[in-house]
Amino acid sequence: MRKKVLSLLAAAALLPCLATTAHAVDFKTKGVWIMNFEYGGGGNFMERGRSANGVAANHTTGWGQYNEDQFEAKSRVRLQLDAVASEALSGTVYFEIGRQYWGQDGNKSGAALGADGNIIKIKHSYLDWTMPETNVKVRMGIQRIFMPDFVTEASQAFDADTAGITVSVPVNGHLSLTGFWARAYNDNWAGAGNSPQNYLDNFDLFGFAAPLRFEGVNITPWGLVGAYGSNTFRKDNDFYGKNSDGAGALGVAPAAYALNNSKVGRQIANAYSTMFWAGLTGEAVAWNPFRLAWSFNYGQSDTGVETLNRKGWYGSLLAEYSMDWGVPGIYGWYTSGDDSNVKNGSERMPTIEANNESTNGLDSFGTLGTLTLGRDTLVGSTFVGTWGVGARVKDVSFLDKLKHTFHANLLGGTNSPTMAKYIKGQKDADGYTMFRPDVTPGSMGDFNTANYYGLYLTSRDYAAEFGVTSTYQMYDNFKILVEANYIALWLDQSKDVWGAYTTTSGTRMGGVSTQDAWNVNVSFIYKF
Repeated sequence: MRKKVLSLLAAAALLPCLATTAHAVDFKTKGVWIMNFEYGGGGNFMERGRSANGVAANHTTGWGQYNEDQFEAKSRVRLQLDAVASEALSGTVYFEIGRQYWGQDGNKSGAALGADGNIIKIKHSYLDWTMPETNVKVRMGIQRIFMPDFVTEASQAFDADTAGITVSVPVNGHLSLTGFWARAYNDNWAGAGNSPQNYLDNFDLFGFAAPLRFEGVNITPWGLVGAYGSNTFRKDNDFYGKNSDGAGALGVAPAAYALNNSKVGRQIANAYSTMFWAGLTGEAVAWNPFRLAWSFNYGQSDTGVETLNRKGWYGSLLAEYSMDWGVPGIYGWYTSGDDSNVKNGSERMPTIEANNESTNGLDSFGTLGTLTLGRDTLVGSTFVGTWGVGARVKDVSFLDKLKHTFHANLLGGTNSPTMAKYIKGQKDADGYTMFRPDVTPGSMGDFNTANYYGLYLTSRDYAAEFGVTSTYQMYDNFKILVEANYIALWLDQSKDVWGAYTTTSGTRMGGVSTQDAWNVNVSFIYKF
């Protein structure tokens, strides 16, 4: 009893100290609640049924490449807590709950009857501090790191939540510098054969941006270099592993599909594969209300084996004019695509989690949309391997608190039509088939050529996208967003591209079928 009393007295004595410490830190919170309801059709863009009689055997149920129901209800909550000691020191933790698919149980969503799913995640967790007597700011921890783009508002090269350190230095009124180190992967290799656990499995990135601000013109050159070990994406004895979680999904594999049966797909020459990107983006606003924006990126990945390498570029241009009733604009983009030689690697620009945490301002359905849990990325996670032109009108308003944005895009592929033969199994080049799915040509089974990268469009394939987004700002912190989108797709159905063909053994193989996609969704968004 005496010990308990002494413990209570000691705790009471510490309370004033704790109170003093608490007053030194200001806790701030912010977050967002999103409730999303959507209905859509199509989206199974490039289904290919492999059967002996050539009849397509599409076993995909639900909507599109995500295998969802046509109608889905979803929700997500993000809560951010900032512990601010001063302007020079603070810490941030950012929690995420969801996305939750209503009715889905267990740890997948925790949104079925009874709820109680284990789905709380740490999205960001970092420390901000300023070096004494300077304006040098440092951020350490899990954070969003991305490269700039004045046209798309979303990087086509690198945009990810990752662990790292970012340093920002204002040089003068016109120039500031930002540099970072990011550790994307490390200590994930379980070990096999003569390669011990955690050996050569790290993936590190180093980047910089140098924003230049002048009257009427803003320009930002940037660069990014990286290296990943020979075991970073390795699974057992297969170097690239599965496309969904290996180098293919990340965007540094040689082409749209991770190597599967390639003779060189199980080993790379260098202990560390190296990567490099350079970009220049900017905007001219001197002729306000006219605005001109541009962006150019080049990137390459080198493994020491030509077949496994990748290099390419992307360029875009936007012109818009602000008026009282809205902001009309026209734009275009072009990216390099694969040539017809599978032995010389890929000519598509490598990417790393591009468009991950921002929205592509040029569309809302084909690539990443409005971050409202709606369906998107149907054409691809980025513009890589495509060209396009389009027009939009932003912020059209006829009623108070209600705004609309309209857009229409025409796009096509920049990849060689010969690549379609490798994807559908019609052509093989002495084991160098880069795109072969997990189905042997001529066997029973299905595959979908739409994967993490979306569609693989050749120079003889085209698509059109139409969309409207309406936002009603009901309260200062609450808005209702309604989207309606449609994508039409035209694939070349000749046997030299996506059409049916006859194997050397005389088996008739069905071609790749297409299906247009549409979607309507409404989101209720509370942000504070």
